[in-house]
Amino acid sequence: MAQTKPAHNGTLSLALDFGPLLAFFLSYKFLGMIAGTAVFMAAIAVAVIVSKVKLGKVSPMLWLSAMLVLFFGSLTIYFRDEKFIQLKPTIIYSFFALMLFAGLLRGKSLLKYLLQAAYDGLTDEGWRKLSRNWAVFFLFMAIANEAMRATMTFDTWLAIKVWGVTIVSVLFAAANIPMLMRHGLDIGAKLDSEEIGETTPPQG
Repeated sequence: MAQTKPAHNGTLSLALDFGPLLAFFLSYKFLGMIAGTAVFMAAIAVAVIVSKVKLGKVSPMLWLSAMLVLFFGSLTIYFRDEKFIQLKPTIIYSFFALMLFAGLLRGKSLLKYLLQAAYDGLTDEGWRKLSRNWAVFFLFMAIANEAMRATMTFDTWLAIKVWGVTIVSVLFAAANIPMLMRHGLDIGAKLDSEEIGETTPPQG
């Protein structure tokens, strides 16, 4: 009896990651920091619920992002200090870089357990290279976020976080596709924005 592959919807996954951040961006512009942070917290909670209902699961990335948004959002509102919400991306990116590097040192490609449904037929070597590439990318993003946080105003940081980071992440995911195809990726799979959407890092 053939196994049914896990259902996945890359467009929805991308929307669940990007939507709360966009809600934060807009509400901050029109309502200010405190209200914007509250909207961000509510939006990420809704994203978790929608993911569970529509996809039947909540990805580890979304879980971590939601927990950090709620934690650092609460600190931001309590202390009325925007630096707490700016720290969240650094922690998320550093955590995933550390986990992926640690997995590679142990001979395991952790992304294989997270994204297998999106990359049918990929060889173990392909998974190792993909995990390595994303580990380096996450490390770069953590360093970049700290550099931006230290040198930019909050408005500039937020604009780049919403638009620049999202574009860079999607382009990086797309840039990996030729390598993946050389390592067994099923070329019959959908290599469009839906697949790419499932492989971008958390944007919240």
